Amino acid sequence: MLKTRLTEKLGIEKPILCGGLMWLGTAEYVAGVVNGGAMGYITPRSYPNEADFVDALRRCRRLTGGRPFGVNLYISARPEENVRLTRWIEILAQEGVQHVETAGYSPAKFLPSLKAANSIVVHKATSVRHAVAAAKAGVDVVVLLGAECGGHPGQADISSMILAARALDQVDIPVVVGGGIGSGAQLAAALTLGVDGVLIGSRMLVADEIWAHADYKDHILKLDETCSTTVLSALKNTYRCLANDTAAEVRALEASGVRDYETLGPLVGGQGQLPAYKTGDRTKGILSLGPAASWCDRREPAAAILTRLADDAEKALAAASARFVQHAVPA
Repeated sequence: MLKTRLTEKLGIEKPILCGGLMWLGTAEYVAGVVNGGAMGYITPRSYPNEADFVDALRRCRRLTGGRPFGVNLYISARPEENVRLTRWIEILAQEGVQHVETAGYSPAKFLPSLKAANSIVVHKATSVRHAVAAAKAGVDVVVLLGAECGGHPGQADISSMILAARALDQVDIPVVVGGGIGSGAQLAAALTLGVDGVLIGSRMLVADEIWAHADYKDHILKLDETCSTTVLSALKNTYRCLANDTAAEVRALEASGVRDYETLGPLVGGQGQLPAYKTGDRTKGILSLGPAASWCDRREPAAAILTRLADDAEKALAAASARFVQHAVPA
């Protein structure tokens, strides 16, 4: 019931992608996702050097028993930040990693080398226009990320379901939707809409394979759908994160007219996330999170989370089919 163009293209059992999680997208987590029948992506920026990144790739291969897994490549607006991408793509080719998730700016510049390595490229976009451009450039799958997604949801503030529905009319490659998705019923709704799968992130933060501190995970278990907020909209760099003390401070500075990274940078920098993950102090740092975290109900292995999502989706699809049949008007 859950077979789609996405599962066929990627060779996975469940139409679920678990997007790259900065600092948390490790070999252990990605292996747990892959062994659970979905696709996960290691984030090379989470590792301090090339040797540790290569070691993570090899460790993930061992943990998955050779099953395919992916790597996330974030494409920055600043060319100097993308220098490492060329080397990472070389490493992927050398290590035989063929699944790649690109995010941020257009992947067009990097597609020739990725395709030369026989990569299957999934590109995340926050607008239909950018998804169409990525499809024309040659990516294999596009993901539409709506305003509900943790991290960077784009500037348009359009919901995930609207973006996905609009993209289906304009893109002929597999379409995936992400942002605010944390339940099997939502997966069923997305498939009914016509997309080929979903991308999830926040829902997976309580997986056993996520190395974050137990106190941080336990806090997530208490959250409801109001758990997140957005910052940096004034700088046209909107970021959805946990509603905590740091987020409130950044929002107050923006409201007062502050627009410079000299002031905001120390508060919003990626390094500021690490203390929360290491110590469990969730009051500080801009911590990527979306309302899908409200479906986190217990700590358990990644495979268990994914199995529950898929089982609940099948039940929802079956129940919907039964309701429509029961209420059908006789000819």
